[in-house]
Formats: sequence, structure tokens, C-alpha cells
Amino acid sequence: MTRQAIRSSLRLYGLSLAVWTVIGLFFFSQDAARIVLWKERRSFSEVFLARMLASWILALLTPLVLAIAGRLRIERSNWPRMMTAHVVLSLLFALVELALEAVVYIKASLMRDLLTSSFSAAYAELAPAGFHQNVVIYWLLVGVETAGRYYRRYREHESVALRLRVDAAELKAQLVASRLNALKMQLQPHFLFNTLNAIVVLIRQGNARAAEEMLSRLSDLLRAILEHAEAQEIPLRRELDCLKLYLGIEKVRFGDRLNTGFRIDSDTLDAAVPHMSLQPLVENAVRHGICRRAAPGTIDVSARRVDGHLQIRIADDGPGPAANGGAPSNPAGIGLPNTRARLRQLYGEAAVLRFEEGHPCGAVVTVEIPFRKLTDPDEPQRIELNEL
Repeated sequence: MTRQAIRSSLRLYGLSLAVWTVIGLFFFSQDAARIVLWKERRSFSEVFLARMLASWILALLTPLVLAIAGRLRIERSNWPRMMTAHVVLSLLFALVELALEAVVYIKASLMRDLLTSSFSAAYAELAPAGFHQNVVIYWLLVGVETAGRYYRRYREHESVALRLRVDAAELKAQLVASRLNALKMQLQPHFLFNTLNAIVVLIRQGNARAAEEMLSRLSDLLRAILEHAEAQEIPLRRELDCLKLYLGIEKVRFGDRLNTGFRIDSDTLDAAVPHMSLQPLVENAVRHGICRRAAPGTIDVSARRVDGHLQIRIADDGPGPAANGGAPSNPAGIGLPNTRARLRQLYGEAAVLRFEEGHPCGAVVTVEIPFRKLTDPDEPQRIELNEL
């Protein structure tokens, strides 16, 4: 028997002794009231000792009964056989308990007015008063063990169910994070390939200075992206920093043909936005707005808070979706569909991305997400909005 098993048994016997002591004291109060009210000629001390000895005998037998009930479990599949076994055992328990009482009372010279010194005579005197009571006690103990076992089983099932729910939630979160990371990684190479192709074109055109400047700006942008490589959301101010670096690259390509405007409400700068979510939208405006016109064009970026949502609008004055052969509601390319998918993964139905024709020309992309401030204590150096 291990040390842990011994400690468990001692705790069970200690608990049984405490419970039966309280029960004994309760029934002694009944005996004392009877002595006083009925003026019985019995000693309080003798009645008290007899009642407590009987309770302690039951305390001694209780762990044994609980152990038997734990082994001979009454289940739906075996209840006729187990019920029969427990009926026999309840009768045996009642007889054994009465025998122990008779021996203890005789040895302690208790209840002499009721019991003789003969074991058989004392047993015969105790049996009518205690036999049925002991049978009921046995079945009560079996009921306690069965109820405790079912409660423990219920708690185990509840614990397993909770663990399964937690595991399912963790797996779902991991799946969502994996999908988001896949979308995010798909966006960044898409932008990177376009930029590298532009650098190759500049080199072939012999414009080494512009290619060098674009590479330098690309290095700054990649460094800014890597600072938040693990983050799905960053403050709007940092997203705008990345956007400025990207527009600086495009400024090298287009020169005076690209103009930008920013109307950013100050109370939106700490709002949480998906990392690298604005760049593909602005890139879409550059490709389908600025690239398709010979005259200078403008891309306007605005952000404001509207009814608990952050609203970001990116507008260009290019030829518009109809001139590009596409429908406003179904733009071609990777950037917009991937951004829409990321928003759906992050915010569900609370996020909106609209692509529509501008007036009198161009296109407008509107993003609406729940407004939530994101603390950013380690804010890096930012370029000002008017630098571009």
C-alpha cells in the first residue's frame, strides 16, 4: 500500500469519525430530552457514552461499506445482480454492527438496566431496536457512494468537454491565424514583385539613380514591415508610415504624375487596422488610376470615425473601373480580394470593403471596421503627412 493510499484512507476515516460524532451528538440531544421530559432513571454520562460508542462503531464500518459499494457498483447493465448482493450485504452489515455494539456495551458495563452480561442475551435485546436502522444506514452509505461517483463522473465529463471546447477554440484560432498569415504573406510578395519589376525597368532604361533611390526606399519599407511581421493589427499611424514609404517608391517611378493627399482625423491615429491593408488598396489605385493616364493624377487617403467604426477611403481620379474593363463590385487582381478576405477573417460581418466608381471619374475604395484604439508605446520615427 503506497503512502498516498494510506493518507487517503486516514483522511476518509477521519472524515467518517467527524461526521458520525456530529450525528451521535445530535441523537444524544434527543436521548437527553427524553430523560428530562419523561423523567427516566438513566445516567446522562452512560447514555452519552453508549450513543457515541455506537456512532464510532458506524464510523469504523463506513469506509468499509463505501469501499464495497465502490467495487460492487450498481449500473444499468447489472442492477438485478448488484441489488441482490447489496441486500445480502446490508443484512450482514446490520448483524455485524449489532454484534460489535453488544460486545462493546458488555465490556464497558453500559446499559446494565437493559442488557445482561451474556452476549446472546444482549444481542437479542439490541437487535429489535437497531437491525432495521442499520439496514437503512447501509443503503444510505451505498447511495452516498453512488451519488459521489456519478458526480465525479459528471465533473470528469464536464472537464473533458471543456478541454475539448478549449482545444477546438485554440485550433480555430490557429487556423484563422494561419489563414491571415497566408493572406498577409500573399500580399507582401505581390507588392514586392511589382516593385522589383519596376526597378528592373528603370535599370534597363539606364536610370540608375532612380533605381538606386527606389531600392533604398524599398529597404526602408521592408524594414518597417518586418518590425510588425507577427502583428495582424497595428495603429493607423504606423500603417500610414508604411503607406508613405510605399508611395515614396511609386513617386520615384511616376515623378510629378503622382500626387497624394491625406485627410486623417487626429482621433483615428491610434485606431487598430490590419497590417499592410492600405498598401494593396493604394497600389490598386496606382495601377488602375495613375498608370492609365498621361496627365498627373491624385490619390486621396482619408480616415475618420463614423458611428463606432473607422472609415478609410482611398480615391483616385483615374479613368475608373469601366474604362479598365472591370466592374466596380468585382475588381481584378490579388490585392483587393485578399484584403477583403483578411477583413472577413478579422472582423466577420462587422467589416465592409466597397469598391465603387468615383464622381466625376476615378474609383473609390471604402473600408469600414470596428473602431478600437490600439496602444503603441514603442512608436518609431514617422514621416510627416506633407512630405509626399
